[in-house]
Amino acid sequence: MLRTALLAALMLAPALPAMAQDAAAGQRVFNQCRACHTIEQGGRNGVGPNLHGAVGRKAGSIEGFRYSASMREKAGGGLTWDEDTLRAYLANPKAVVPAGSMSYPGLRNEQQLNDLIAYLKANG
Repeated sequence: MLRTALLAALMLAPALPAMAQDAAAGQRVFNQCRACHTIEQGGRNGVGPNLHGAVGRKAGSIEGFRYSASMREKAGGGLTWDEDTLRAYLANPKAVVPAGSMSYPGLRNEQQLNDLIAYLKANG
C-alpha cells in the first residue's frame, strides 16, 4: 500500500527541469558561437576573442584582441568570467556590457546555458 502511494505521488509530482551540465551538449550549443569565436588552446581570435580558458579569466584580457571601450571599462572594474557572470552575459550580453560589441542577442534556454558553461569549463 505504501509503495503504491509513493509511486502515485511520484507520478503526480511536477517534473523538475534538468539542470545538470553536459559538456558534450554544450559543444553543440557552442556551434552558434563559432561564427565569431574559437575555443582551441592557442587558437586565433576572430570577430570575438578566443574562449579557451574563459572560465575564471578576467574580462578583456586576451592579448592582441581589440575589445570595445565598454568591455575595457568593465574589465577595469574587475569583471571576471565565473559561472555567474558568464550565465548573465550569455543570457543577455547587453545587460552586462550595455555598449559592448557582441551582437548575439542572448541564450534564453537554461539547459543550453548550463551545457554551454560546462563546455567552456571543460576547455580551460
